[in-house]
Amino acid sequence: MQILVIGSGGREHALVWKIAQSPRVKKIFCAPGNAGTSDQAENIPIPADDIQALLEFALTNQIDLTVVGPEQALVLGIVDLFESKGLRVFGPSRLAAELEGSKAFSKNLMKKYGIPTADYEVFDALEPALEYVDKKSGPQVVKADGLAAGKGVILCSSPAEARDAIQSIMKEKSFGSAGERIVVEEFLVGEEISVLAFADGKNVLALDSAQDHKAAYDGDRGPNTGGMGAYSPAPLLTPALKEQVMREILQPAVDAMAKEGRLFRGILYAGLMLTANGPKTLEFNVRWGDPETQPLLARLKTDLIDLMNASIDGTLDKISAEWAQETAVCVVMAAKGYPESYEKGKIISGIENADKEIGVKVFHAGTKSVSGNILTNGGRVLGVTALGADRDTAIQNAYKAVEKITWDGIHYRKDIGQRPSS
Repeated sequence: MQILVIGSGGREHALVWKIAQSPRVKKIFCAPGNAGTSDQAENIPIPADDIQALLEFALTNQIDLTVVGPEQALVLGIVDLFESKGLRVFGPSRLAAELEGSKAFSKNLMKKYGIPTADYEVFDALEPALEYVDKKSGPQVVKADGLAAGKGVILCSSPAEARDAIQSIMKEKSFGSAGERIVVEEFLVGEEISVLAFADGKNVLALDSAQDHKAAYDGDRGPNTGGMGAYSPAPLLTPALKEQVMREILQPAVDAMAKEGRLFRGILYAGLMLTANGPKTLEFNVRWGDPETQPLLARLKTDLIDLMNASIDGTLDKISAEWAQETAVCVVMAAKGYPESYEKGKIISGIENADKEIGVKVFHAGTKSVSGNILTNGGRVLGVTALGADRDTAIQNAYKAVEKITWDGIHYRKDIGQRPSS
């Protein structure tokens, strides 16, 4: 098989790495890829959102299966475009991708079909939103409706902070057109967890659990990021709780999308808050999470090609996923200043030494190769992922590898995997 992976982050490097392990795969292309994907794939300089150019490449190179990483391409309708030309592609259609592309759509769907989530209101104009938060007391959450690279959520401890967040999003356009509409919702208290599942439009196959660390700094402090690290499995998700999530959230979401004429095939990602009143849905994403993908794929023993084909063909009820018993921990190494402004072009050293550690794989995210050097080329630069017999061992292995990597201006959290209640 000839495979095309679309994207350039740590998630896509992990997908390339896992796909390369399938005995049926002959050649992998990655568009546009990064300095790490080039080890096992041929990087193609086509942006992930140039879906017409990607289509032409797939047709010309007789691609057997395309795997879409970033949400932007899915929301643009890349799956519909490829399928219209008879190509196999893993991911949801444009209509199904609206589950992530519009938080308002997602919240309204959950409300309509009784899927547990926080109370909320949707606003298209500034003044009504400001009036609404002024009548509230205590913390609130303000979200840009559209795609904002995982950063369009602002946690506000008071009505004054909520006002500032709304002004920033709707008036100052801090997230561009993604903030033309906003969602204001109640602040849920508990532990966050990510549950990803394959869906084929009818059947749902949940993956093992993972827990992300969104805040920029140790102790879950600072601004939200795309994710500073993750680990799998997460002990918080007990077998009974996983069954509850399947019964009350994942399967109802896939059923609801089918009823709405938006058949959902691909990866359904549920970001959940485990509250005193049970799990509630913070958000749905329609693709692999980043960095959850890295530890999940490090533990997956089943051929990923088989799982994706079953999702496309509607046969998930005839397949299962097998997992390694070890724990996997991914520590994101970011550029100093992320998620705000940061510098690019710093020379990275030590990746090869880190990769030599037993059970360690360094996944590239924001990197590029220039004249034999690997340079920083993004906010989240690397995802150092390690296996261990237990979580403490995996944490030790990951940070031992992290210490071997250097560049001018590194930032990473020192407490990945050490959630107090996990």
